[in-house]
Amino acid sequence: MALLNFLKKREKNPGGDMSFIDHLEDLRWHLIRSVIAVVIGAVIVLIFTNQIVDGILMAPTRADFVSSRWLCSLGHNIGIGKTLCFPPVDAKFLENTMTGQFISYFTLGFIGGFVIAFPYIFWEFWRFVKPALSEKELKKTRGIIFWVSALFFLGVAFGYFILTPFMVNFYFNFKLSEQIVIMPSFSDYLENLIYTTVGIGVLFQMPLLVMLLAKIGVLKAKFLRKYRRHAFVIIVIAAAIITPSTDPFSLTIVTIPLYLLFEASVVLASRINRDQDKEREAEEWS
Repeated sequence: MALLNFLKKREKNPGGDMSFIDHLEDLRWHLIRSVIAVVIGAVIVLIFTNQIVDGILMAPTRADFVSSRWLCSLGHNIGIGKTLCFPPVDAKFLENTMTGQFISYFTLGFIGGFVIAFPYIFWEFWRFVKPALSEKELKKTRGIIFWVSALFFLGVAFGYFILTPFMVNFYFNFKLSEQIVIMPSFSDYLENLIYTTVGIGVLFQMPLLVMLLAKIGVLKAKFLRKYRRHAFVIIVIAAAIITPSTDPFSLTIVTIPLYLLFEASVVLASRINRDQDKEREAEEWS
């Protein structure tokens, strides 16, 4: 039903004499171009796989990682000593299956291609959605491609530079017994890294999703305020799912920015609802 309403709105625009099949064909080409962009990005990643694995993927496991050094320096500068310094970690990875590294190779290519192509993918999606919007709605969505991309890359950077070093340090230093040797597979490490980077990048889209739902009248700021405590619980659960490490500190450093984004979403929804009320009052008076 929602799809049919959307397609009807597209038909009201100039050149809107397209049939339902034509709309689907248009969508198909947007998807094809997006897939091509991911493939191109994947090829670039696969060409430089060795440099990416050694210089980027493995970097958070080293004591001289940029954010690890920065946090340690911050701890000394604010007078808490080595509290924020990570103890040395001897991170070694293995693969106990013949196909493990081969599958990881293509997983790395696909995810890397998706991250590189993300702004273009959203641009293709926006080109399909745009004809269904009125001039007034288009004015209110200026710069949306920039903000969606910026929030995504901000989430990826947060997961990579902040959360991943904590995750690696926690897992490799947590021991039930000295007789237990920690040596996870590279596939496991790559999967966790994807969750803590791309997953958080997607979650960082929360304000824009709320803004969209508020503009189409599905969500109200009053509703968000009323269920603020419930939202906090949901955010904590989402943080626990995305964060491979379940220690309180790691959950906290993920929960805080997500909750701040929720509060920003409340402010955005409030402003949108207020503007909608003003427009409604103006229409009633006219």
